This record gives sequence, C-alpha cells and structure tokens, in this order.
Amino acid sequence: MTHTVKRTLAILFVAVFGSALLYNCEPEADSLGEQLFVDGAAEGNVTSYPLIAYNVNNNDSIRSDAGRLVNMINTSGISQSYAVLGAFSEGQFGMQKASYLTQLRMSTDNFNFGTTPKVDSVVLVLRPNSVADSVVTRPLKDESLLVGTETVPVSTEIKSYPTNFVNKYGKTKLGPGGSHTLMHINVDEITTFLDSNTDAFKYSNVVVNTGESLGSAVFDGNVTSKTITKKSDNSALFTSDAGLRIRLNKDFFQTKILDKSGKPELMDAANFTRYFKGIKLSVTDTDGYLLQIPTETMELIMYYTNEKNDNGTITRPQSTFKLLLTGGVGNARIGQYEYDRTNSAWATARQSINTTDGDDKLYLQGMGGPSVRVKIPDETINKLKTLYNNDKAAIMSASIRIFTDASTWSNNYKRKADNFNLVPLAKNEKTGLLEPTGFTSDLTAGFGLMRSYDLDKNPSYYDFIVTKTVKDIVEGGKDNNILLINMGDFVLTTAGAYGGYKFTSRSFATERAVFVGSDKNNGNRIQLKVTYGTKK
Repeated sequence: MTHTVKRTLAILFVAVFGSALLYNCEPEADSLGEQLFVDGAAEGNVTSYPLIAYNVNNNDSIRSDAGRLVNMINTSGISQSYAVLGAFSEGQFGMQKASYLTQLRMSTDNFNFGTTPKVDSVVLVLRPNSVADSVVTRPLKDESLLVGTETVPVSTEIKSYPTNFVNKYGKTKLGPGGSHTLMHINVDEITTFLDSNTDAFKYSNVVVNTGESLGSAVFDGNVTSKTITKKSDNSALFTSDAGLRIRLNKDFFQTKILDKSGKPELMDAANFTRYFKGIKLSVTDTDGYLLQIPTETMELIMYYTNEKNDNGTITRPQSTFKLLLTGGVGNARIGQYEYDRTNSAWATARQSINTTDGDDKLYLQGMGGPSVRVKIPDETINKLKTLYNNDKAAIMSASIRIFTDASTWSNNYKRKADNFNLVPLAKNEKTGLLEPTGFTSDLTAGFGLMRSYDLDKNPSYYDFIVTKTVKDIVEGGKDNNILLINMGDFVLTTAGAYGGYKFTSRSFATERAVFVGSDKNNGNRIQLKVTYGTKK
C-alpha cells in the first residue's frame, strides 16, 4: 500500500555511532539523501514490500562460556558478566531452566592456614542487582555473640532491598498482587574437570557430574545487608553488602581445604582446579522466573580459627579466606541451559520451517532458542532498481517492520525495547554455512539499529533500520544478503562503543517473543518499509 506525503525538511543530523536510536513516534526520513526534500524539492513516497522471513532452529544450544557471558568490556577485557539462574515455563516456547557452573581459585596459592585450623562457617554470597532506594530497615535486634572467648552484647541491623525487575523474566509473582515467587537454589560440588580449552565445555548443553550437596537456600526476591555493632563502644564487628548469603557445608570445606593445608592440592591454580573442580548453582523449580546475576561480585568466604600462642596464652582468633569465582582470574564458567519443548508451539513450528516462502509465525528467544532470518525478495530489489534508474527515485529510508503476534503473544512479560541484534550473513566458502560478517552498514555509519513502538500495547512493533543496507544493494550493486535477527543486544565497551559484532548478550538474554512472519493473510505481516524521493 502506497501513500504520498509532502515534507519540507531542514535537519541537522548528528550521527552518533553506537546509539540504539529508539523512538516512540513514526520515523522521519533518514539523513541519507534527505537533501532531495529540502525546500520542497522532492516528493516522498512510502511503500511496503513483503519479506521472506523464517525461523532458525539453534537446537537449544549456544556458546555460553566465560567469553560469551559478557555484558560490558573494558580495555583490560571483561568488566561485567552475568549468570542466569532459574526456571520458566509457558506455552509458546516450553520450559527453560538455567544453571551456572564455575571453577574456583584460591585467593592466595599454597596458603598457610596456621596451626590446627578449624572452619567456623562457609558462605556463598550472590549479589543480584537491587533497588537501592527501596530499602526496608528491620528494627534493631539486641543480642549477645561469642567473639573469640568472650560473650559480647551487640546490636544487629538488617536492611532488605528488592532485586531489580530489569534482571528478572517470567512469573515473578505468585499471582495478581501476590508475594514474590520463591526460587529454591542448590549448590553442588562439580566432579567433572571444566576444561575451557575443549569445545564440549563452551556450550550451554554441557553435561557434568556432581558430587556432594554443599548447601541450599530459598530466595524470596530480596537481598539483605547486615551490620553487627558492639554495644560497648559502637565499633562494627561485622558488615556485609546487600546480597543473598547461602550457608555451605563447613565439614566439606574442612576436609577439602583446611585439612590439605601445605599439601600439593593447594599448591597452585593448576593443581587446585583439578582437585576441587568447581560448584554448580541450580534450582529445583520447573516454573517461576529467570534471574540474571552479576558474576564479578560473587564470593565464597570461609570463616575459620587457628591456634595462636600469645606469651603462653593460647587463643583462637577468627580469620577469613576467600575462594574466587570472578572471571578476572581465569576461571572457567558456563551457563548450562535445559529445555523441555513438549507440547509447545515452537516444538511444532520447528518441524516445518519454510525457507522458500517464509513462516507465518516467527519465534525469537535468547540462550540458545530460535533466531529469525529475513530475505528481501529479488523481485523487490528489481522493482526498486527500476524506480531508481527510470524515475530517479532515491531511497530516503528503509526499515524492516515486525509486529508481535497478538493472537499468541498477549502477556505481561517484560518487553525490552532494544534487546535485539541484526547482522548480515554471507556463505563461508570453507564450510558452506551462512555466517555473520559484521555490523550492518547502517550501524557502522551511525544510523542506529532499531526503533520500537507501542511497547505497552498488543501488538507492539519494531523497525530495524536498513536504509544504507538497501541503498547499497539498489544503488550500489552490492549483494542482497540474508539478515539475521537474534535476541540480545550488542555489548558495549566502558567507553560506550560497540565491542564487536560477535559480542552480544544473547547467551544470557532471558527474553523471548512470537512475531508475525510472512503470513499473506495477516495485515501485520513482516514487511520492508521504503521511503523514496523523486524530483518534482
């Protein structure tokens, strides 16, 4: 359907590379060729063309090792990463469960724990992103604690913070207006060596064996901080940042760590990671929600005492020792994802993918779920070339418009406006497979990635910017490559630029949606929207 609009444009365009350019109104013509419109010099025509769009079955697997869980990159490498924990089930995509596997490193190799060291307690601390200005402070609790050999009166203050909704996806509440869905977390010993140099330990469908159960916790959606103050002089005996503290089996760590003090097993990282192979975080739930947790702030803390001789007086002062989970020390880390697609819409759709004419419905999901490929028909390219050559019709803007499917995707699950990436594909001559080749020319030229509309409505829709991409094909003679849409946005550097087309959040992107595809009977079918200008 074509309609004509006359515009007089005088736009100062500032191209900011790396911006997502998200708007909530109809887009104006892009600055490419906008000079044709200045002073009413041209008439703008907006035309819609059908697209061939079809699903891509990724076999529920994705690279999810340490290098793919990145959410921010600095000049030294990774500065922020995310693990996903939880389970979520719904009818379109089925059940998805996320676990996290990680090695541990000693904060000091070959550490001397002293004479007759004994573990008091061991705590794993997880720190999901929380909302700092929604703090709830519990009344002070007066009690007495044993500090060394002395019983000391203390006051304990506990503050509670809700986790950030941005990092949660699924059924976070038990019902309308209900309490937060409980997440049942388990911590287990891993007994399989996580060899990060082997492909088998880079993908989300990795299989590992587990040994002893180390601990568990029930997470109610809130994290807490604690301050214990000595009443006699108001000095702080203990403070902890907001987090979820999971108490672990101290007898295991007594045998595994302290009893090995001075032994070869604790000599260096190579020995230690083969001796104590790591831990697995998982949930017992099969439905609830998925939670993204920063990995760089995770801690495993051992509180222990050892014997001291102070001028003939034997004491047992308490000390702490940390086992490192952070990526900066080179720990192998893997997001492990399981799926049950039984009776889901995607289980049916993936059996009959139509790469020739396109699929009626398009399924998009992060963490190894399906992707979408889009092809501009050669017939459409030929029509645009004819307009360009015969009528001097220059393309002013072009976008791929895609609507969520109102009939199947009507829900209140989180909608993130910019959590997509779009890349062109080309055939690898060695493998014969279609592979990403880089950013779109629009993104590298600073014209942005996409715009979103009606995110609070059903349906919502998105315009992926392909102005320069289409102009290069129609006016520049470049190849008409297939485009790939994935869930997960491009990862930025700390300087605000894109880290590279291979770095996206897809490996830990919890979102998903169903869209209208190449359905000829649906007015919201995926389409190419082209605005071109002709001289009057």
